[in-house]
Amino acid sequence: WSDTMKKSRYGAAFIILAALLFLFLVLNICIGSVNIPVSEIPKMLWGNGADETFTDIVMGIRFPRAMAAAILGGGLALSGYLLQTFFHNPSLGNALHLSSWVMIMAAFIGSMICMGFVILMSKVTDQMSMLIVSGVMIGYICSAITDFVVTFADDADIVNLHNWSKGSFSGITWDNVVIMAIVVGITSICVFLMSKPISAYQMGE
Repeated sequence: WSDTMKKSRYGAAFIILAALLFLFLVLNICIGSVNIPVSEIPKMLWGNGADETFTDIVMGIRFPRAMAAAILGGGLALSGYLLQTFFHNPSLGNALHLSSWVMIMAAFIGSMICMGFVILMSKVTDQMSMLIVSGVMIGYICSAITDFVVTFADDADIVNLHNWSKGSFSGITWDNVVIMAIVVGITSICVFLMSKPISAYQMGE
């Protein structure tokens, strides 16, 4: 009975969160400097007599940003879950114009290098707290390298980096959304398929 009640609560929570996600997605699309009636959204999606100006605003600007926020928000939640599962954390740009795929690969390679240093540290320490501290130290070193690179960047690139680092979704296009969906989707499927082995880590070291 206890397991049944727990599953019911989880199911209800997911339904409520999904409804809220849909509600905020609609509000994000409709509310702004130009308010767009909700009745226009189905017309835009089906291409059935929607106002051309509204369509340009929604399909070209607001909808890609809203989808990017939803996808990356889900990816952030998943990465937070994995970090907490594996580490049990006790709460402790440059002038080049690169494509989205190049930036993703660069970020991935950089993160793998950082993780490699953490793994090397794990060979010399058997305390999880020291491993977390080592990760924080490596993070500060990476931040210092980033600041050094920014020093030689163009002003426009510095502004873009600042906005991006603060979580801005300005300039998001459908191409970016497709890349985000592919990366986060594949990762989510892999994590789901490995859910049982991952759950074993919650038992502790």
